[in-house]
Amino acid sequence: MSDHHHHHCRKKSFWSRRDFLFRSGGGIAGVALADLMNRQNLLEAAQSDTCEAPIPGNPFAPKQSHFAPRATAVISLFMSGGVSQVDTFDPKPALTKYAGQPMADSVVVRQGHPGPLMPSPFEFIRGGQSGLEVSEIFPNLAKKADDLAVIRSLYGRSNDHIQATYEMQSGQIRMGFPSVGSWVTYGLGAESSSLPAFVVMNDYRGGPLGGPNDWSAGFMPATYQGTLFRAVGDPIVDLQPPEGVTEAQQRARLDALAKLNEIDISKNPGNSELAARISSYELAYRMQGCAPEAVDTSAESDATKKLYGLDETITEPFGRQCLMARRLVERGVRFVQLFHGGLGNQNTDTWDAHSNLKENHTQHAAETDLPIAGLLTDLKSRGMLDSTLIVWHAEFGRMPISQRGVGRDHNPGAMTGWMAGAGIQGGQVIGASDEFGYKAVEQRISAHDFHATMLHLLGMDHTQLTYRYNGRDMRLTDVHGVPIPQIIA
Repeated sequence: MSDHHHHHCRKKSFWSRRDFLFRSGGGIAGVALADLMNRQNLLEAAQSDTCEAPIPGNPFAPKQSHFAPRATAVISLFMSGGVSQVDTFDPKPALTKYAGQPMADSVVVRQGHPGPLMPSPFEFIRGGQSGLEVSEIFPNLAKKADDLAVIRSLYGRSNDHIQATYEMQSGQIRMGFPSVGSWVTYGLGAESSSLPAFVVMNDYRGGPLGGPNDWSAGFMPATYQGTLFRAVGDPIVDLQPPEGVTEAQQRARLDALAKLNEIDISKNPGNSELAARISSYELAYRMQGCAPEAVDTSAESDATKKLYGLDETITEPFGRQCLMARRLVERGVRFVQLFHGGLGNQNTDTWDAHSNLKENHTQHAAETDLPIAGLLTDLKSRGMLDSTLIVWHAEFGRMPISQRGVGRDHNPGAMTGWMAGAGIQGGQVIGASDEFGYKAVEQRISAHDFHATMLHLLGMDHTQLTYRYNGRDMRLTDVHGVPIPQIIA
C-alpha cells in the first residue's frame, strides 16, 4: 500500500483488521463486517499479505516436538462400519480348508444368525517386491504393497460401532476425551495461519455413527476440535458473509460486543481464552480469503485428477477428498481425518457387511482403492510421502463365520490396519491373528499402541504429551501404549 494511503488511514483513525476484530468481539458478524470493510479498502492489510502472517496469541502457532519428527502431518483414512480383515489384508487358507464346519461353541455374535466358517469370496494377490498379500478387490493398493506396513494384530474393546470408532479415535470407549487429531494439534500446533490445524471430511452419505464426538477436543479447549469440511457442495460453510444483514445492524451489534469485550479485557487482562477467541476470529477472517483456494481441486492437472479417480463416478467422491487432503497438508494443515462410509443404510453405505459381504466389500473397495493408491503416488512424486503419515483402519474386524449365509458379524478381537509414509519400512506384516482370523494372537496391538506409534512418528513421546484436567496429567494413551517397534525402526 502507498504511504499516502497509510496516512489517509491514520488520519481517519481506521483500525487495523486485528484491532477491529479485537475490539468488536468478532463472531460471525465481526467476520462479515470485516470482510465488507476489507472489500471497501477500509482495513489496512491486503489479503495476500495476511494468509500466512503469524497471528498473535494463536493457539495453533507451531510448537517444538519432543525430538526430531519423521512426519509433520497425518492423513487418517477411516473405513466406517468395520472392514473384514480376512477378506482384505489377512488371508486365511484355513477358512477355505474348513469351510462349512462349525467354529467353537464359545463364539459370541452380536446380531445373531451365526453360521459355519466362511471362506473369503476373494483371491489374494502378491504385490510389489515384498510379495505382500492383498485382496484382489484392492488391485491398485496391491501395486503399492512395498509402501504399506500392514498390522494384522490390532484389537479393540467394543463390538458397538459408536464405542469402537471412538476408541480408535480417542483411545477411550467412554465419551468426553480428546480425539487423536486434537492431541496432535495441541502438541504441535499447525504450519498454516489461514487454515484450521485439524480438518475432518465425512462421507457424502453421512458421517460416522458417533458424529462430532469422533473429532471432539473432549476436556481440552474447543479450539482443538476438528473443523468439519463438507463432502458435497461448498466444503466450508459460512465463508460468505450472511445475506440480509445491513451494515447498520452489523454496526449496532458490534458496538454492543465491543463494549462487553472492553469490560471483559479490563477485568481479565491477559485472559488466554479471550486471546484464543480473538485469534479464532482472525483465522475465520483469513479463511474467507485463503481457504477457497486450498479446497479448490479444479486447478489440478487432468493427469492428477485421473490419478485420484475424479473422472469416474464410483471413485470421484472419495478421490476428491483424498486430493483435498493432499492440498491441505501441502498448505500446512497438521491432521486430516477422512471418514469413508456414511450413516444412511449401515449395510450398504458403510463397510458393515452383515448380509452380503462380497457385494458390500467389492463396492467399498472400488470407491477407495484407486483414490488411496493415487494419494500415495501423488505424495511420493511431490516428495511429501516421507513427511506425511498415512494411516488406514476401521473400528473393528469381522467374524470368520458367516452371518445370514453370506455376511459377517462384528469382531473387535482381530482387525487389520496399515501405515505408510513417514519413512516407515513398507512391504512388511506386523503381528498375526489365529488361523481363522478370530483373535489377534501375535504382538497384539491396542488403540493405545497405535496412537503411541503415531505420536512417535510426529516427534512426540506419548508419555510426555499431557494435558492437566481434574487434577491429573491426562494422556492420549492413558497409562498404556508402546510404539510399534517395526514401524518406528
